[in-house]
Amino acid sequence: MLVGTCQIELIIFESNSLKEKRHVIKSIIERIKSRFNVSIAEVDHNELWNRAVIGVAVVSNSKSLCESALSKVIDFIDNDERVEIINFFSEVL
Repeated sequence: MLVGTCQIELIIFESNSLKEKRHVIKSIIERIKSRFNVSIAEVDHNELWNRAVIGVAVVSNSKSLCESALSKVIDFIDNDERVEIINFFSEVL
């Protein structure tokens, strides 16, 4: 069993309050959950209204499937115009 994890740091452009931030992040998380078979949650910068860190995890029996799933999630977030990826770190254990 292999576990792929990814930590993605984001800037949120459309956010001027924590309420707007929650709306954007919740929308992204729900769309990823429905489209990809991964676990995802906001894991850091909860108190900042224009930043977020999202954690993603996937379990598979193949390293290439883990890397592919994480890559698709990163591409999906990168194509969302409401946010910009500042940094991400992924690994397969």
